[in-house]
Amino acid sequence: MLASHSLASTWLLAALVAVVDCKIDRESIIRQFNLRLNQSHAYSPVQVGNGNFAFGADVSGLQTFLPHNTLSSWGWHNSSLPTTPNQTAISDFTGQDWWTHGRLVNYNQPNPAEKDISQWLIANPHRINLGRIGLWFGGKNVTEDELTERTQTLDLWEGTISSSFSWHGKSVTVKTIASPEIDTIAVTITSELLGNGELGVFFDFPYASGKNKFDAPFVGLFNATSNHTTTLTSRKNSATITHTLDATTYDTEIRWESEGRIQRTNNETHSYVLTGKDSETFAFTATFAPKAANSQGSFRDVKKSAKDWWKKYWSTGAFISLPSATNSSAKELQRRIVLTQYLLAVNGAGKDPAQESGLVNNGWYGKYHCEMIFWHLAHWTVWNKWDLYNRTIGVYERFLPSSYDRAKHQGYQGARIGKMQDDNPSGWSAPGEINSLLIWQQPHPMWFAEMEYRKSPTQKTLQKWDRVLAGVADFMASYAWYNQSTKVYDLGPPMYPVSENTNPNQTVNPTFELAYWRFGLDVAAKWKERQHQVVPASWRTVKDNLASFPIQDNAYVLYEGVEDMWTSPEIASDHPGFLGLYGWLPPDPRLNLTVFQNTVDKVYASWDLANLYGWDFPLMAMAAARLGDGEQAVRWLLDVNNQVNELGMPEGGNRVATPYFPASAGMLLAVGMMAGGWDGLAGSVFPEDWDVEVEGFQRSM
Repeated sequence: MLASHSLASTWLLAALVAVVDCKIDRESIIRQFNLRLNQSHAYSPVQVGNGNFAFGADVSGLQTFLPHNTLSSWGWHNSSLPTTPNQTAISDFTGQDWWTHGRLVNYNQPNPAEKDISQWLIANPHRINLGRIGLWFGGKNVTEDELTERTQTLDLWEGTISSSFSWHGKSVTVKTIASPEIDTIAVTITSELLGNGELGVFFDFPYASGKNKFDAPFVGLFNATSNHTTTLTSRKNSATITHTLDATTYDTEIRWESEGRIQRTNNETHSYVLTGKDSETFAFTATFAPKAANSQGSFRDVKKSAKDWWKKYWSTGAFISLPSATNSSAKELQRRIVLTQYLLAVNGAGKDPAQESGLVNNGWYGKYHCEMIFWHLAHWTVWNKWDLYNRTIGVYERFLPSSYDRAKHQGYQGARIGKMQDDNPSGWSAPGEINSLLIWQQPHPMWFAEMEYRKSPTQKTLQKWDRVLAGVADFMASYAWYNQSTKVYDLGPPMYPVSENTNPNQTVNPTFELAYWRFGLDVAAKWKERQHQVVPASWRTVKDNLASFPIQDNAYVLYEGVEDMWTSPEIASDHPGFLGLYGWLPPDPRLNLTVFQNTVDKVYASWDLANLYGWDFPLMAMAAARLGDGEQAVRWLLDVNNQVNELGMPEGGNRVATPYFPASAGMLLAVGMMAGGWDGLAGSVFPEDWDVEVEGFQRSM
């Protein structure tokens, strides 16, 4: 039974911040946090991009001194299949069978007898670096340290990198912009070094490095020149370089606006040099595409379209102004908010869900994780950036057939969403024990659908999500196992909870997954009711009879029967996912707020915070905010273990690649909920002495 809300309500009233009905001067706040640098960062390039394409630059404005990456949503490569007998085709992979409630279920897991084809399926396809573009100093090997007067600015409001330096007393300025529409960068270079052949631009193309799970900070092999081919087709003021890596082929269309010449540096490389003549200004565009494509136009054209797009991006949707001038914590949080909004538009707004390191480098071979879709996309909803959300959210409908196939193969009803996926037509999920046993990604579509319906309660919205919600709810009801002894429905075993750090054969009824299962089945039922359709009886039966939340010592625990949770270094050092019970999720009918507060207190006292990373801190911030503690919510977002570097990129911790963008998106979700509130809350939750101005947020559940 839900405990009294009187205590929580008192906290909320004490922490509410007045919402000022205003028109915030967004441009001045955003430009306050323009990046200003004088050196390159190995793990953190300065980026331009459009969500499906990103170009990472060093201090030169290009990729002159560091081979930062040019990544896209479409650039993928497959290595050759193994030649090991009986492991030469995808169909040779059979996975592994596990006993699951009295029957054998086949899971998509690496099989020791099929080691080579298992690893091939994990690593393929892998995302490729489309190419490196940098300054060419007349054939001389110049280092960054030889440059003087280095300055670089990223104008966030217009999406433009401006870089300048001196070399041998001669100044060089470079402006770099990405098209918001296609995979084009536009560059203009100004220097007297151009006219005498001492300065030009090189293009270099690497082979795919598909053997590395974490391919960071630099993606691709530039010394494996015999493994791939490039060909140059020159025309007046333009050229096409065609790059072939086994079965992958794409073009780089280069156009320049004054007299110039491009040629291969030598026959043993895939490097080309473009030089101008008799001019101190040289402008060009480079467009990457699976097949030859016309660029968007001149540098000026790209600059205008980028300026218009970024102005619209910053001017629409929600915004928040914190008291940066008078409070250092507020200023740091404002900095993170602004830089994160820029980075997520570049790295997390594509046709596919983002990989965890976005388009900066590769983690897990460049593939995305379906459980992370929530963290990558949820913030767009509360910040009212629906156009960017809509670019990606169709992934559930697109992969619905493969989700049905996955469930059917395992003897379940409905559609089972996979985990570690890539942009392939089949929706194949990479083999893995965690990959195949994780379940908390299943109710994500229900959260997204409900937020959409709150924004647009129309028949069109209902029809958009009906097939997906019905399929996923059928699986969720089928997956839950009726325990004859306890007369309730259990989740697991075998399974992994959010934290991925338990014995899957002992993990049963994890707290967060129970709440999320009940939430998801409830939304699915409402969906049918809104359409005046019959709600399947199994959905209600399972929802109403799921196991109770596991409680030990008057606190919620990770899963039923867990031993020594608060003192076990293996458990109390990973995601405290059960705090999503009240914060991320609205109140569950079975939630006891006193028990939850005890749980929060125990996490604060005993969890290994130094080992946490990513969305852990936004998760705790949302729980603190839901309890009315705005001060603690801000402290979690700015916790010393939740590091964000000067470029706004979140550190990934010691277990994942940097940057780790679920941390960024999670922070925006937490701030968005703190600013826009949720059902039953009229106001914002921040420290009491902060004057906060907000506009345009959508209320959460």
